[in-house]
Amino acid sequence: MSLYEVFIRSRRGLDHKHCGSLHAETPELALEYARDVYTRRNEGVSIWVVKSSDIVASQEEDAESFYDPMDDKPYRHATFYTIPEEVKNL
Repeated sequence: MSLYEVFIRSRRGLDHKHCGSLHAETPELALEYARDVYTRRNEGVSIWVVKSSDIVASQEEDAESFYDPMDDKPYRHATFYTIPEEVKNL
């Protein structure tokens, strides 16, 4: 059996949120199990199940190099630009 991560969207227009994990033989069964376990009271409108082994994540110790702040490109920040006097309420 494979381990699956379960994500549920509670209402249309919202993001899917991770709500737990479960074991299942197939993705189809994982979806059924997720429905039975995590949406007993009609909490969701959409369910995603993702095999845990398919998730790739960055590591906390690599954050400095992975999330390079790009300080050499100040034009990427709104504070780089000056707002003309004619522009009001921005």
